[in-house]
Amino acid sequence: MPDPLEPREELGVEPEQLPRHVAIIMDGNGRWANLRGQPRIQGHIEGAANVREIVTHCARLRLEALTLYSFSTENWKRPRAEVDALMDLYAEYLVRERPTVMENNVRLIQVGRRNGLPDRVLRELDRTQEVSRNNTGLKLCLAINYGSRTEIVDAVRAIADEVKSGRLAPGDIDEATIDAHLYTAGVPNPDLLIRTAGEMRISNFLLWQISYAELYVSDVLWPDFRKEHLNEALRRYAGRQRRFGAVLTDPTDAQ
Repeated sequence: MPDPLEPREELGVEPEQLPRHVAIIMDGNGRWANLRGQPRIQGHIEGAANVREIVTHCARLRLEALTLYSFSTENWKRPRAEVDALMDLYAEYLVRERPTVMENNVRLIQVGRRNGLPDRVLRELDRTQEVSRNNTGLKLCLAINYGSRTEIVDAVRAIADEVKSGRLAPGDIDEATIDAHLYTAGVPNPDLLIRTAGEMRISNFLLWQISYAELYVSDVLWPDFRKEHLNEALRRYAGRQRRFGAVLTDPTDAQ
């Protein structure tokens, strides 16, 4: 039997064609459950189980970062029973997946406000972040209690405090200053934003960071989104020409 292909060989694109950072809006858990006549929380359970395959695949592809939109600041408006069940699920997931994080040299980073999260979630977040702190592979950014406008407000407040204290001059504030005060400080901006379940909106996710990200929308509901679907998104990304606001020169113009 031939040796199995390395993930990058299986993908069929050159390493330099891969994004450094992929961000995913994991949508469709509730619809997945409704289609099967099951309670919404079952869709979230299936969605959480699917995270392992996607994280492991990104780690084996040697991507630099993966950000998963797990719970937004707006999600607190959902029914209390659903929110409580989600918080229990996050705490259980962080405990259960800690060995997978370590086996794949993944470093966990929480992005979002800590204030408002239950102690049981914060405790397991802190433990996983601490044990994985020195891992050098994939940075897994878990966006929990996250909203991009909230993130920008928090960054502006922190910068204003530095100006007020005299540690920063207003004229020295630039894009790098704002980058350094976002929850994602130290992580490259996403090159590719994927949204599952076919929705065509950004939902207050990484608004500053995705200014030049390539967008890919999959009709697949998140619990059914497998590495094959991720590979298709990565191949589509590899085939695009990124302009960053510039006009690319047509090579035929020189002839």
